[in-house]
Amino acid sequence: MTIDIRQFYDTFFEEADELLIEMERQLLALDPAAPDVEALHAIFRAAHSIKGGAATFGFQHMTELTHVLESILDRARTGALALREDMVDAFLETKDVLNAQIDAYRHEQPIDTDTLAYMVERLQRIAGEPVGDVPAPAVSVPAPAVETPAPIPAPAAAGTDVAAGPVLDIRLNDIADSDCELLIAELGHLGQVLTHARTGTDSHVRLATACSPDDIVAVCCFIIDAEQIAITPEVSSPAPAAIAVDTAPAAQPDTVHTAAGNAAGASGPVAPSTPVRERPASQGTGHAESSSIRVGIEKVDQLINLVGELVITQAMLAQTATSLDGVAHERLLNGLSQLTRNARDLQESVMSIRMMPMEYVFSRFPRLVRDLAHKLGKQVELVTAGQSTELDKGLIERIIDPLNHLVRNSLDHGLESPDERRAAGKDAVGRLFLSAAHQGGNIVIEVGDDGRGLDHDKILRKARAQGMALPDTLTEDEIAQLIFAPGFSTADAVTDVSGRGVGMDVVRQNIKSMGGYVEVRSQRGQGTTIRIVLPLTLAILDGMSVKVGDEIFILPLSCVSESLQPRHEDLKSVPGRGALLQVRNEYVPLVPLSARFDIVPAIPRPEDGIVVILEAEGRKIALQVDELVGQQQVVVKNLETNYRRVPGISGATILGDGSVALIIDVGMLMREPRQAAFGHSVLPEHAVNPDHGSHNTLERAQAAGEAGQGAARIAA
Repeated sequence: MTIDIRQFYDTFFEEADELLIEMERQLLALDPAAPDVEALHAIFRAAHSIKGGAATFGFQHMTELTHVLESILDRARTGALALREDMVDAFLETKDVLNAQIDAYRHEQPIDTDTLAYMVERLQRIAGEPVGDVPAPAVSVPAPAVETPAPIPAPAAAGTDVAAGPVLDIRLNDIADSDCELLIAELGHLGQVLTHARTGTDSHVRLATACSPDDIVAVCCFIIDAEQIAITPEVSSPAPAAIAVDTAPAAQPDTVHTAAGNAAGASGPVAPSTPVRERPASQGTGHAESSSIRVGIEKVDQLINLVGELVITQAMLAQTATSLDGVAHERLLNGLSQLTRNARDLQESVMSIRMMPMEYVFSRFPRLVRDLAHKLGKQVELVTAGQSTELDKGLIERIIDPLNHLVRNSLDHGLESPDERRAAGKDAVGRLFLSAAHQGGNIVIEVGDDGRGLDHDKILRKARAQGMALPDTLTEDEIAQLIFAPGFSTADAVTDVSGRGVGMDVVRQNIKSMGGYVEVRSQRGQGTTIRIVLPLTLAILDGMSVKVGDEIFILPLSCVSESLQPRHEDLKSVPGRGALLQVRNEYVPLVPLSARFDIVPAIPRPEDGIVVILEAEGRKIALQVDELVGQQQVVVKNLETNYRRVPGISGATILGDGSVALIIDVGMLMREPRQAAFGHSVLPEHAVNPDHGSHNTLERAQAAGEAGQGAARIAA
C-alpha cells in the first residue's frame, strides 16, 4: 500500500502561513532593549513548529533555514544572546523568505537557493556563528510517497535498539482500523516498529527511534488528533521518566478566522544524544482544537445557496397561507411561523461563516508601515480601530490591494519628515489611521493621516498642465477628486514607493467593481482621510416591498427611515434643485421612482401616494411610490450574468407568488446626478414600452444609466 503524504501539503501550508503571521506580529511588537520573554517564546515556537512540519514533508530548504533561525531564537530567549534591532530586521526578512519558500513549494516551483544561502549567512553573522557552519537537522527526511513497511520483526528486548535509538512506548487511543494502518506505516519511517498490539479501537506501539516525541506527534497529527496520542519512554531508555504530549498549538494569530489544526504544531528534530525536555501537560486546549475544522469556501457558498432556496420556498408557503382560514388551519400556520424563524436563524448562522474580521487585513500593515517609514526616514505610529468589524471573505481578499496603495500613498505623500513636522509645530511622530465600521447597510473603511493634507492649488496646476480642461469654479472637494484621474500624480519624482500616477485610479476602479465608492476629506496642514464605502454583500436581506405601476421593487430595510403621505403644503419646488419635501424641519429631495425607471405610475401626484424616506451615506431622499406592499426576507440574485451593471439596481429576487422583483441600490440613487437621474425622464418617448415586465424595466434602467453617464461626477 502506498501513502501519498502530499494530500496533507495544503494543511501544512495554511498552518505555516498562520504561524508566520503570528511570528511577524510578535516581532513587530518586540522591544529589543527590553524583550518580552513570552513573546520570544511564541516566536521560537512558531519557528520550531514550522521546522518540524517542513522536515516531516521533506522540505529540506525550509528545514535548513528554520533550523538556523530556531537556534538563534533559542539563545535569545534563554538570555545567551542579547537581542538587537538588526536581529529583529533579519528575523523579519527570514519570515519573508519562508513565505516565498512556502509559495514555491505550494506551486511546485524551484527554491531560490541564492536567497537561502544569503539569509543563512546573514543569520549566522548577526549571531556571531561561523559562516557556513549549518548543523543539519537530526531527523531524516521522508520522501513524499511513503511505502508500507515490511512485516514487523519479532519483538526486541525492552530498552534501546542500537540501530534506531531509544525505545518509546506509544499509545494511540480510539482510532479506526484504516487510520491505524496509516499510522503504523508512518511510524515505520521514523524508526523501527518493535511491537504493535491492537485492542478494540486502541493501539499500543513500541518504536525504536531517534526522533523526539514532538516529531512523532507532528506526523501522527496529520491523521488523528494530538489528544489521542500518549508517549512514554521505556524505563531503560536514556530519556526522562515521563513525557506528556503537548497538545496545545503554537500561539495562534488573532487575524485568522479558522482555528489552526495540529499539523503545524510539529516540533523540530532533536539529536539522539540530546535529552528530551519534559513538557507540561496541555490545559484543555486539545478539545478546542478538535472542535474546529477547515471547510472549503465552495462548500460554504453551496450551503448559502441552499439556504437561499429554502427562504424562497418559505416565502411561497407564507404567500399561499394568506388565503387559509386561521382557525381551521391554526397548527399549519403556527408551523409556518416557526419555519420562518428557523429559516432566519439558519440564514444568519450560515452567513456568519463567510464573514472575516478586518483584523485579517489590518494585521498586514504594521510591517509595511515599519519598513516604509524606515526607508523614507520618517517616524510613524499606526493606529487601528474596528479590527473586529466583519466583512465577507470575498471582499476581504479584494480590499487588500487598494488599502495597501492608500497606506503607501499616505506614508510617501501625506506624512512629513520629522524636521518638517517640528517646523510646523507638530509632533515628530506622524500618525497613520486605519479604521472600519458598519454604517447602515455598508461597511466604511478609512485610511487617514495627520500630515500635510492636499495642496489643492498644486493639484489644479498639475491637472491643467496635463491637459485637463477645468473651470475656475471647482470646489475643493471636486479638486480633490482629481487625484483619482488616470495618470494623475503630484509627485515631483517617480520612486519605487509611488509617483507614477496609476495607483489612485486603480484604487477607485477596484472599489467601484465591488459596488462601492471613494471619498476624500482633506484639510491643508491637518491631514487627509480617504473614505471607502462598500455594500455588505448579503445573500439574503430584510426588505420592504413597494409598488410603482405594475412593478414591485424591494428597498433594503436598513436604509428605510420612515414612510408617510405628504401634504401638498410640504411640497416645494426650488430652481436648480427640483422638488423638495419638507419633513419636519428638514428639506429632502423628492425622487419619483417611476421617473427613474420610466414607468407610468398609478398615482402620479405625490400627495396621493406614499413617500419612503431613505437614508444612506449620510444623505436622505424621499422616494415617491404608489403603495407599500409589506416587509419580507428576500434572496438576492445577481443580474450581471445576463445584464451589464444596471444603475440603481443591486439585484433581483423571487417573490412568494413566483414573480420577480428588482432590488433598489439606494447608495447608487444617492450618488447619481440628480438632473440626469430624477429631474426628468432621460429617455425619448418612443423608448417607453407599455409592457412593464421586469425584463423591460431592466433594459430601460440600463439605457437611463448610459444616458446619464456624461453628467456623472469623477467620484466612483
